[in-house]
Amino acid sequence: MNIAIITGSAGLIGSESVSFLSPKMDLIIGIDNNQRAYFFGKEASTEWNKNRIEANYTNYEHHNIDIRNYNDLKIIFEKYNKDIKLIIHTAAQPSHDWAAREPLTDFTINANGTLNLLELTRLFAEKAVFIFTSTNKVYGDTPNFLPLVELENRWELDENHAYFKEGIDENMSIDQSKHSLFGASKVAADILVQEYGKYFNMNTGVFRGGCLTGPQHSGAQLHGFLAYLMKCAITKNHYTIFGYKGKQVRDNIHSWDLVNMFWHFYQNPKQGEVYNAGGGRFANCSMKEAIILCEDITGNKVDYSYSQDNRIGDHIWYISDLSKFKTHYPEWNWKYDLKATLVEMYENMKNRV
Repeated sequence: MNIAIITGSAGLIGSESVSFLSPKMDLIIGIDNNQRAYFFGKEASTEWNKNRIEANYTNYEHHNIDIRNYNDLKIIFEKYNKDIKLIIHTAAQPSHDWAAREPLTDFTINANGTLNLLELTRLFAEKAVFIFTSTNKVYGDTPNFLPLVELENRWELDENHAYFKEGIDENMSIDQSKHSLFGASKVAADILVQEYGKYFNMNTGVFRGGCLTGPQHSGAQLHGFLAYLMKCAITKNHYTIFGYKGKQVRDNIHSWDLVNMFWHFYQNPKQGEVYNAGGGRFANCSMKEAIILCEDITGNKVDYSYSQDNRIGDHIWYISDLSKFKTHYPEWNWKYDLKATLVEMYENMKNRV
């Protein structure tokens, strides 16, 4: 029997993983206790997505478990044991702003929760593939010290700086920088996943995401900027830009493209490997450019204002270099460009918000 365990299964990447894997696995165990509603309020609840998944996938089994609870997780790992072939760990406290409010909550979810899952995998399903959704915030604010030039609607890397011209690769240091407390807790988890792979020879992979996005995202002001921006464009609610003249740049990867990266890794896993995962040069935008796109797609003007104060540790310019992953898995490529992602998001969201 082939079983996949997906944490954060009602979230953006977790639910995409359920959809992607349902035809490929005998049983999918979803673990999600809707902490997103606690972090960001009722509007960010993933309950609607949990209900959608349960209605659409007959081989999906949902468990309302907090990943900080080792004993509750152990019951699942003991029950299914060696039949567990894949663990996709997406559950997290995902906001660097929110982490400063409750550092203990943030760290115990992101770091201790990840350790619980790794250790239970080692004890009960050591041959399984363990995939972790890390974040570009592990690099802290180091990207902000790259030579950047200001253009009309975005910041961009100086064209004379050749090394990172395709984006930031995995060789950038994660040390000696300001990460935010969220970034620090994800660094701890990131290193743990690497260490279990290298020390115990387990099949573990770390995917350091840029902006992860897609139609199932329950976007909120503190997390999921494209989804939240599209929601504001549809509803005509106010949107606030924080710092950097609205020219800060992010690469954006559709949830399906990311999960397809996971699938390629699962079929040919490595031990403690790290990959940057984002839209790269293929799909990226500044905040100002994203507003223009959302206005074009919705036909509505976005009601926004500008706050001069940027978020602590936030990136001015971040584009992922996926060269390493594409070298290891040459058959993978992006399916969704930025406009296709936003159009799908609009079609999915306009009747829901």
